[in-house]
Amino acid sequence: MDTTNTTQNAWSPEDCDRAIAALQNADALRILVVGDLMVDAYLLGRVDRISPEAPVPILRASQRERRPGGAANVALNLKALGAAVTVGGAIGNDQDGKDLQQALEDQGMDTDAVVALKDRRTTVKTRVMSGGQHLLRVDEEDDGDLNAEDSQQFLEQLASVLAARPFDAILIEDYDKGALSPTVIEGLLRMARERNIPVTVDPKFRHFDLYRGVALFKPNLKELRDGLGLLWEDGDEGAMNRALTEGLNRLQAEWNPENVLLTLSERGVRVKTRTEDVQQPAHPREILDVSGAGDTVIAVATVLLAQGVEAWSLAQVANLAGGLVCEKPGVVPIDLPTLLAEVRRLPIQA
Repeated sequence: MDTTNTTQNAWSPEDCDRAIAALQNADALRILVVGDLMVDAYLLGRVDRISPEAPVPILRASQRERRPGGAANVALNLKALGAAVTVGGAIGNDQDGKDLQQALEDQGMDTDAVVALKDRRTTVKTRVMSGGQHLLRVDEEDDGDLNAEDSQQFLEQLASVLAARPFDAILIEDYDKGALSPTVIEGLLRMARERNIPVTVDPKFRHFDLYRGVALFKPNLKELRDGLGLLWEDGDEGAMNRALTEGLNRLQAEWNPENVLLTLSERGVRVKTRTEDVQQPAHPREILDVSGAGDTVIAVATVLLAQGVEAWSLAQVANLAGGLVCEKPGVVPIDLPTLLAEVRRLPIQA
């Protein structure tokens, strides 16, 4: 039976005030972001004809851009919210890696937990775009798990950073690019438990089952479906909801997260705690580009969770933030004043 509650927990003036206060207090937090760092590159222009050589569009290129991406974009979102951020990840000992690390430092972030590895190249995703629309993406990467030696070097760097200063939360951003090997995941979770630091996780499929006992687990629909082997026919909403209920109950029982935040794209978000299972609808938006929306959701959720905002309420705000960044082309961080204004506009319910 589908036990999802879609009406519980009306948004009250007190909820609004707590969420706004937590967002405005983000500058009191220090958060460690650990995960797959990458460069988001853009080749921008316009298409006005088809190639005579093959049935493909010709892009008249006019601009190139490079931005921190992957876990680095999560860090940018946290920084945009006002938090102090330390970044941890593996890059190549190459120019792309040096440029990425410098870009993070230029944004005022600490990169003491970044390791540069000589036998690995920095991940670069190049998006070819015309008029805000994606035409093609080119990935340059080494995405195998870090070997034992590199994993140990990375863990030692993380241990040094954790020993040097206190953190309010650890955010793990897994893009399946290999920095988060099983050794790194298990070691980092152990260090977090020893220091009583809450951990939030944005998982991918490869190591989905290694993130156990965390404070917040944030899969999207595909990740939950693939990670748990859930089955339903596409278009059968009833079967999907039943499968999701079964999957979330299994996740709670076997992985033991304190909270699960399941993002469902145009269907909104679903929040599973040990006592509640609530689905919240998406906020109406003009969707231009979904790239990076998940990064924004986990960043906002982490800032609120670190300050004790309850799961269903932080989901409301994080869901709103994810929709806001979809209104802009490319991967961009959240704008705090815009988010605060949108939170204030959320309808109050009796």
